[in-house]
Amino acid sequence: MGAGEKNLGGAAFGLIGRRLGHSWSPLIHESLGSAPYALLELEPEEVEPFLRGGAWRGLNVTIPYKLDAARLADVRSDAVSALGAANTLVRRGDGTILAENTDVLGFAWLLTRFCRERLGGSPRELLEGREALVLGSGGAARAVSYALETYAGASAVMVSRSGPEGYEDLQRRHRDAALVVNATPVGMYPACPATPLEQGVLAALPGLLGVLDIVYNPRRTGLVLAAERLGLPVESGLAMLVAQALYASELFQGRDLDDALIGGIERDLLARTDNVVLIGMPGAGKTSCGRELARLLHRPFVDLDDAIALESGREPSRIITEEGEEAFRRLETEAARRYGGRSGLVVACGGGIVARAENYDLLHQNGTVVLIDRPLDQLSSDGRPLSQAQGIERLAAQRRPLYESWADVTVRCTGSASGDAAAVRDLLGL
Repeated sequence: MGAGEKNLGGAAFGLIGRRLGHSWSPLIHESLGSAPYALLELEPEEVEPFLRGGAWRGLNVTIPYKLDAARLADVRSDAVSALGAANTLVRRGDGTILAENTDVLGFAWLLTRFCRERLGGSPRELLEGREALVLGSGGAARAVSYALETYAGASAVMVSRSGPEGYEDLQRRHRDAALVVNATPVGMYPACPATPLEQGVLAALPGLLGVLDIVYNPRRTGLVLAAERLGLPVESGLAMLVAQALYASELFQGRDLDDALIGGIERDLLARTDNVVLIGMPGAGKTSCGRELARLLHRPFVDLDDAIALESGREPSRIITEEGEEAFRRLETEAARRYGGRSGLVVACGGGIVARAENYDLLHQNGTVVLIDRPLDQLSSDGRPLSQAQGIERLAAQRRPLYESWADVTVRCTGSASGDAAAVRDLLGL
């Protein structure tokens, strides 16, 4: 098929880029009314023929074609003219192409909600004349900086790891920064939960009001997790993703949409994509509850012990007996890394998952952690070498504080797997 022949498969709306992979955009636009919405990968030489001659009404544009989108448009918004980049194109009635940058509008919406709900004021009240650090130097960083300056009156400072100063001694050079925004892809799935800044840098910024990360998958990047540990107000980029889609959809459909749709779609996406991670003592019923919960929610189920057994060819008990607990814990952490970054799973963990602190970030980054709490006198040590060696009571005394510190919610066992699963579902509102 030639460059001019590529199409959206009959869809009026869609997303173009070079490598798209998985995208939540079709689901979001279906909820907004701009559907059918399709994904189309284009090579660089295919972009201009498609934009000029393709049968489309509205397009979102992603890396690496945002500069091309701005250049090829007939009419550009103020933001597009200032930034030289567009992520939204609309074919108007006379055939001309209008370019807008709804990343700017989406970030402004996220910033406004974050300031009002988490910081107790408007963006201008909190940030006008103050320094906001924007990590990155690409199109996303420029859009974020433009929004901070236009809608909040902040002094946006873009900092790039590859720039002349990099992140070296950031806490000294920008000690008075009021906001940090990650506009780099660092921490994005599957390289998660990485962070562009270590926790110590955030801790050394005394005027810091909060942290935003425009990455939306995983829900909690390494930067978000670091900010959470410091007790800083923090939010990831899912609301920005939905907000920019809403403003694009308004242009596509030629009508205003209710901003209240943004929060509703955001909550629906979280309900669909957030992992449910089950922790608790060996024998608490995490696996049986998890299987039943996965059936109720129509989700894939992963038991980390079963995954380790399948991949290694040996049961966890055998690995522990033959090689020791530490060898098993290394395999367990790798399994937590593989599955913790994915979305929409029910994950049952072994009882000792809390033995390694790093496992918390791996599981919490995209999940809600649920403690399945069963009375000790109902737990069995059969086939569990650590329970047999240390005793259930002693093991519970060691692990109980960790379980409680990891858990977002706790479910008391009901006496049946189906009852436990229903309790988890109802508690999480799924």
